[in-house]
Amino acid sequence: MTSMNRRGFVAAAAGAAAATVPLTPQTSEAAPGPGAGGTPSPTHTGDLPYDDRSDFADADRGFVAAYDGGPITTSAGTVAWDTEAHRFLADAGETPPATVDPSLWRQARLLSRQGLYEVADRIYQIRGLDLANMTVVEGDTGIVVIDPLTSAETAAAALRLYRAHRGNRPVRAMIYTHPHVDHFGGCRGVLPDSTEGVPVLAPRGFMEHAVSENVYAGPAMSRRAGYMYGNKLPVNAAGQVGCGLGLAVSTGTIGLIPPTRYVEATGEEVTLDGVRIRFQMTPGTECQEEMNLLLPDLRAVCMAENATHTMHNILTLRGAQVRDAHAWAGYLTESIGLCTGAVDVAFASHHWPTWGNDAIVALLSRQRDLYGYLHDQTVRLINKGLNGTEIAECLRLPPQLEQVWANRGYYGSLSHNVKAVYQRYMGWFDANPAHLWEHPPAEEARRWVESLGGQAAVRDRARHYSDRGDLRFAVTLLNHAVFNDPGDTRAKRQLAALYGRLGRAAENAVWRNFYLTGAQELMHGVGSVPKPTTGPDLRRALTVGQLIDGLAVRVDGPEAWSLRLAIDWHIGDAYWHLRLVNGVLTSTSDADPGPDAGLTMTMTRTQLLAVLAGQGTDGITMTGDASQLARLLSVLDKPDPRFPVVTP
Repeated sequence: MTSMNRRGFVAAAAGAAAATVPLTPQTSEAAPGPGAGGTPSPTHTGDLPYDDRSDFADADRGFVAAYDGGPITTSAGTVAWDTEAHRFLADAGETPPATVDPSLWRQARLLSRQGLYEVADRIYQIRGLDLANMTVVEGDTGIVVIDPLTSAETAAAALRLYRAHRGNRPVRAMIYTHPHVDHFGGCRGVLPDSTEGVPVLAPRGFMEHAVSENVYAGPAMSRRAGYMYGNKLPVNAAGQVGCGLGLAVSTGTIGLIPPTRYVEATGEEVTLDGVRIRFQMTPGTECQEEMNLLLPDLRAVCMAENATHTMHNILTLRGAQVRDAHAWAGYLTESIGLCTGAVDVAFASHHWPTWGNDAIVALLSRQRDLYGYLHDQTVRLINKGLNGTEIAECLRLPPQLEQVWANRGYYGSLSHNVKAVYQRYMGWFDANPAHLWEHPPAEEARRWVESLGGQAAVRDRARHYSDRGDLRFAVTLLNHAVFNDPGDTRAKRQLAALYGRLGRAAENAVWRNFYLTGAQELMHGVGSVPKPTTGPDLRRALTVGQLIDGLAVRVDGPEAWSLRLAIDWHIGDAYWHLRLVNGVLTSTSDADPGPDAGLTMTMTRTQLLAVLAGQGTDGITMTGDASQLARLLSVLDKPDPRFPVVTP
């Protein structure tokens, strides 16, 4: 191997992997799919252990009752969660339709279970009413709620279902395992009134990440999330069949009740309403701040989102900070030590539980080895000179890991996770000078189309590669054609058809949703976009510093080049010194007014939020040149979440 060049190594490794992987009818027309293997073969799901029914037994175990209250609606009458939308999965038979990869069909049917489930004595979960699960632990006088879903409406419905069968027990505490919105956004459905005296626990750094992820790049993330979760696709066997981690994301009212206590370190222990909980901190894994919960007296562990029944994301396709696969594997090793001999059930914030200590340790060990292998082998191949795309093309998991259902790529994939590990260590540039200063997509497309002889020639060549089964290069060519001439309806129809084929062949639900949403947008345009995740609670939770940072990333630099503004915000005991120079908004804070301030605004934090929401300056004391505020606001760009994705 040491004498083989990079091209030969990639081809040989890919060929060896492909040679051992049988094709399935669903995927024989498609190029490499995003399954656990990530090799140049299709998603190769025909050789998996379909006769293993243990996941179905576990998904059904402890069933108490289904939610039968009909669609869950908001106060405005819109549907936050359609309880019937995915019923076709539960009602369908074992045989997958021709439009869904068999392995993904299996996962989607498992996720279609909905209702209240008993996990263990005093531990209950409500599943299938949002992307995540809500867990209820019964204490001495009430309940402890873990991860209250995305929306107040779905969380309230989940709590109603629990109380209908277990009694009207009051909420004595609430826990957020990590700051992703599907784990805290429904808090107002659990605690709709006064929260006084009810402890709310979260890992350290929770508020910083909960608000920053939804503010700084929130509009772009929300737009991409629409692709990731397929929220504009028809919910049926030809369209959206879930997203691998759950069925969908609810679209109700998002809230945020700030934590009253932060958990700082592994081994820290609390007792909430008689329930003893010991924490394991896992920063940098599935979220920048995350924690697992050991309930030693109940012999149970909550693995948050660190060990689920799918390969997870090292970099989610909606966009986020790259996660640390090496740390993830290390924390799972620590979890194995904490759980061995100590727990009889492991549950998570998604999917279904695992019972029996041996099975729990096996699940954690295989997931540990999954993330460890993809990290270590990616770094090994980086040091052989391969770039992320090349590594993703040739890396395959060992068969003993690849054949584990919980390691399959329904949500994350080996292909895009490998590229994420590469990005974490090496960044976007692969050191090839040809890639250092490439044209932007539309300009590059014009030159490609010109070089290939025009639009018609590109369409013909794409059809040639499609007929050969090379859908990957066919869509590359057609993408150039569309970016060169977005009015070419034949190229758009051709590209949409190929996206449909790739989507229907994908084992990975997120890849399926991306392909099918791309096809839909090519044919019908952008249309409506996902609802932003910044509700009033999130805006109120922003610190003044974060509010200023949110303004800084909205400054239209060229429009502000010639401006020099000096504004002080006097809020409480602090002065915030905003300075706009060279198109950059910077700030400092101290207890004294700035001697160079052209405008000083004395106000409350509530009044500041009103100013930033465009509601005026009523009640604010303005000292100096009030036009400086107007000039600052005039150069703030307004994000447009309706930007195109599959067209220029």
